[in-house]
Amino acid sequence: MTSVPSLGSAPKAVCFDLDGTLLDSLDDLADSMNAALREFGHPEHPTRDYRYFVGEGARLLVQRTLPEGHCDPGTIEAVFQRYQSIYHANWNNKTRPYSGIPELLDALQARGLPLTVLSNKPHASTVKCVAEMLGRWKFEMILGQREAVPRKPDPAGVLEIAETLQLAPGDLLYLGDTAVDMQTASSAGCIAVGVLWGFREAEELWENGAQHLIETPLELLELLPPSGG
Repeated sequence: MTSVPSLGSAPKAVCFDLDGTLLDSLDDLADSMNAALREFGHPEHPTRDYRYFVGEGARLLVQRTLPEGHCDPGTIEAVFQRYQSIYHANWNNKTRPYSGIPELLDALQARGLPLTVLSNKPHASTVKCVAEMLGRWKFEMILGQREAVPRKPDPAGVLEIAETLQLAPGDLLYLGDTAVDMQTASSAGCIAVGVLWGFREAEELWENGAQHLIETPLELLELLPPSGG
């Protein structure tokens, strides 16, 4: 672990990012986007590069992967629609929960902590991914990107979760793997915990507001006060 030993006070709920935090989805994201690019005659990208392309919604993913000079609105929309179709059919080819996530969710649920998800993935895809890959756990709220709500790092989504659960934002622990996640948590006033098994590096997380970093999912339990504490 690369942070102080304890949170000091127990959070009353946990909010997870999805891709790069709960689910190891990079291969399916990259494969689907590369397939769409290939169909339109554009160069593909190595899977590792997608660690920095993803995280701020599917339209920005498309824009970041298109070559310079091909980012007009019409092209972005056409490639976006094709990417969405390909990803919808192939999102679960390789995607799986990260090692240790099932055990962490079991432990958090045993403590009675409400579990929630906030993702920049489109809302319907977010709900589908959680239902299929994480369906044996109860999530009180699952929110993806919705047209009427600003995407992360705007705090609107996480503040909606806190309000619905009737909690102060400071009672919500937010777990994520990118600068966007840490900015979201910090601007909302949540407890910001960065994860190092996802898409980004420690320096980025610290620089964007992480209060704690963990290297494996079960290390989160070491941050929490004892049950009932």
